[in-house]
Amino acid sequence: MAMKIWSSPVKFEIGAGQFRVVASCEEASDFLLNHWPTEGGDKHLLARRACLDALAGSLPADHARRAFIEACEEAGMHVVQ
Repeated sequence: MAMKIWSSPVKFEIGAGQFRVVASCEEASDFLLNHWPTEGGDKHLLARRACLDALAGSLPADHARRAFIEACEEAGMHVVQ
């Protein structure tokens, strides 16, 4: 599986003054599956699927990036981009 780097990284705040930067589908998948700070909602599930599809080559990586941003916003995280 080839690395799926995004056109630009996503910087977001996971807690007061705690920022994280994600730059690829692999990093996003890990965060969505193992480090998500809230109970997952609909957009969280869509982002997980989008990242897996991008990793499989059936979806452009930047579509997964957009889904990841929407999931972060759904969870109340401030996205800097």
